[in-house]
Amino acid sequence: MMDVRRAHQRYRGGDPATGIDTWHAFSFGPHYDPDNLRFGAVIACNEERLAPGAGFDEHPHSHTEIVTWVVEGELTHRDSTGRETVVRPGDVQRLSAASGVRHVERNAGPEPLTFLQMWLAPLEPGGEPSYEVVRGIADSTPYALPEAGAMLHVRRLGAGERTAVPDGAYIFVHVVRGEVTLDGETLAPGDAARLTDAKDVEAVAVSPTAELLLWEMRSVQAGL
Repeated sequence: MMDVRRAHQRYRGGDPATGIDTWHAFSFGPHYDPDNLRFGAVIACNEERLAPGAGFDEHPHSHTEIVTWVVEGELTHRDSTGRETVVRPGDVQRLSAASGVRHVERNAGPEPLTFLQMWLAPLEPGGEPSYEVVRGIADSTPYALPEAGAMLHVRRLGAGERTAVPDGAYIFVHVVRGEVTLDGETLAPGDAARLTDAKDVEAVAVSPTAELLLWEMRSVQAGL
């Protein structure tokens, strides 16, 4: 079973007057939708666009695995664990909020910044906050997130190239750039597909370049 959600169906948030434009794929903040609270472990997939100098002042998180993927520009991150980093396209940033952490996210550079921030529910609440950045992740190297029973796959394709979608109880696919066909549906940038009991599914690029993020998740997350 595949449920396609188009980019234009997302909820708009942020504060455009301060240079923050946000598009939410799931129920978020004032955009409450009881039928769109989560899929598997994924509870948020936010596309954030920050103008130069714009950003999110220090704010708290807890009991959430926060994974960030920069599409263009540079993201400056600082958190209460004492870490300050710059995250660039191709890097995977993970902040395990655990029992509680505070952080700041800003576009300190001269160019516009676009990034995806995906929140996943942990299998167990609590623990100590942790942080890491994996630089230049390759297509052949999935990023494991055992705290949420999930695995992130990055796929970059040229026109006509195919890639297998992992078999699994819950697969969340987000198109970062380009267009692909997935099980007969054409997906464009910002579109997403939620697959249940996926098996033998392929994605095929129909544009010169395409980039996909795929979350592979355990069935234990269903119904939580």
